[in-house]
Amino acid sequence: MSTDVIKLLPDSVANQIAAGEVIQRPASVIKELVENAIDAGATEVEIILKEAGRNLIQVVDNGCGMSDTDARLAFERHSTSKIRSAADLFALHTMGFRGEALASIAAIAQVELRTRREGETLGTRLLINGSQCELQEPVACPLGSNFMIKNLFFNVPARRKFLKSNRVELSNIVHEFEKLALINNTVRFTVVHDGRLLYKLQEGSFLQRICAVFGHSLEQQLLPVDIDTPLVRVTGFIGRVEHARRRGALQYLFVNERYMRHPYFHKAIMACYEQLIPADHQPNYFLRFTVDPQAIDVNIHPTKTEIKFEDEMPIWQILNAGVKATLGRFNDVPSIDFDTEGQPEIKPFSTEVAPPPLQDLDPTYNPFADNARRAAIDASKAATTEWQQLYARFENDQSKQVPEGNSATQRADNELFDVTGGDASLFLQLKGKYIITPARSGLMVIDQHRAHTLILYNTYTSAYNEGIKRLPAQRLLFPVDLPLSAQQSATLSRVRPMLETIGFVLRSSGDSWQVIALPADVDTQAVADVIDDIIVRIADIPEGSEERALRQLSIERIALSVATRAAMPYGKVLSGQEMEHLVSQLLRLEAPNYTPGGKLILSIVPFDYFTKLFQ
Repeated sequence: MSTDVIKLLPDSVANQIAAGEVIQRPASVIKELVENAIDAGATEVEIILKEAGRNLIQVVDNGCGMSDTDARLAFERHSTSKIRSAADLFALHTMGFRGEALASIAAIAQVELRTRREGETLGTRLLINGSQCELQEPVACPLGSNFMIKNLFFNVPARRKFLKSNRVELSNIVHEFEKLALINNTVRFTVVHDGRLLYKLQEGSFLQRICAVFGHSLEQQLLPVDIDTPLVRVTGFIGRVEHARRRGALQYLFVNERYMRHPYFHKAIMACYEQLIPADHQPNYFLRFTVDPQAIDVNIHPTKTEIKFEDEMPIWQILNAGVKATLGRFNDVPSIDFDTEGQPEIKPFSTEVAPPPLQDLDPTYNPFADNARRAAIDASKAATTEWQQLYARFENDQSKQVPEGNSATQRADNELFDVTGGDASLFLQLKGKYIITPARSGLMVIDQHRAHTLILYNTYTSAYNEGIKRLPAQRLLFPVDLPLSAQQSATLSRVRPMLETIGFVLRSSGDSWQVIALPADVDTQAVADVIDDIIVRIADIPEGSEERALRQLSIERIALSVATRAAMPYGKVLSGQEMEHLVSQLLRLEAPNYTPGGKLILSIVPFDYFTKLFQ
């Protein structure tokens, strides 16, 4: 009886194990097949999906195609036309090279391939079911290859069970496709999902491809980068400072036409934006690195997205200096904002216009004389008297019983919010940013932009939760076109009812959208930015099990996005009545202290602070 326990695994089992690393979800299949098509010299690639790739992933290209022998051999493990020896790993000019992708796909799906080479009359048709070749026959077919991957993970039920919903898997496919489409801007791409066209990209420049994928509004938000050194060449685009995003920033790095993740180079870019953008914002960037293939190693991760550079430190310094130079060259830095509010206007000096004669000039005036000091003392007393009168009026108003129904004192039972109202003169605006008004325990300081944001946010969410069909809207004289990608269009379609509730009126024709009307508080010049911010916030929502909870989270994010854009900006001068109305609306809310994002709206400076200050 043999005691040997170590056995060779069957090829089908070994392929399924390998597939666990190479093919993690439908997006992985798209990546591998499209990369093979590009390596085959394809100039046109069509992707057809059903059920987010669960039931069908079809990739059709017009590349060089394969012979009948090559077609069969391509599904064997470690069979490739890309390399011949280990030395070739350091001189790669192709996307694939390991020879594992097709074998891994065939191990966990039902595969049909039709392919024909140029100059041949007939091609070949191949059927593979779970690594087992069931049929190979001649067939008439176009030049190139046509892969049909059906019933992904049909023989690995545990893997199929843990696939996410169609929306999430389609989002992963789109994200993977974007990486491939961006860098291969000379290839025409078409993507169809369940009979609906998602993308139809024509060949063009790198900037044209960026705009085609993510929307034409990006064109005005990017700055060109072109760094050429003997060590590396970096080209592409970086985002302007004012268009940095809190979430959903578009950040793509490529090396030798291959997408890569490189936290070290990301840090070099972010260092250039320090002190220019808020700490919780991220800039957009699309950068292409061209280096000697022998200076990088791409064979350190199954997905080939982590790249090892031989000269990381010098490239870091080159990248950092180049991005800083671009920001400086296009003056994309904030200017110094001198506070000139309330100061007299100083007109430029002109020799052509004689200065007006001085009026009421007293040559005997002496600022150190007794009468001058007396005048200054009298002016000081007059100012003091005015403040005393204002304070006396404030004390009298405090002693009066506030009539029920006064909007500014609805919360009289709470000492923190007991604002003395009824007189707009008791509201003071500071620097166009803060509203100051007396309260029972001190002075209340309110951030006017944050207060208005919370008021609008509650208005929008309440309208949706109460089933209001549509809030008042302002109709636009000329509709605003929205240049959206297919994925953005799909997201906008999903949240359209919510947008209409808060005041938007949208018109769509395929992937073309127009804004006909918008909420009354939204600036008409910022329509595209508002819609773009909404799409980014909605796309970032994690998948949940309860549809109702997802809808509620969606309306909250939409309301916050619109409210933030529509709220009165800092620097807006308010009248006393406007300040009183704003504070009244704020204090009617259940929780007026903080914004939905957790930022402080109001604070009380106690009277004890002033007492200690003047001791």
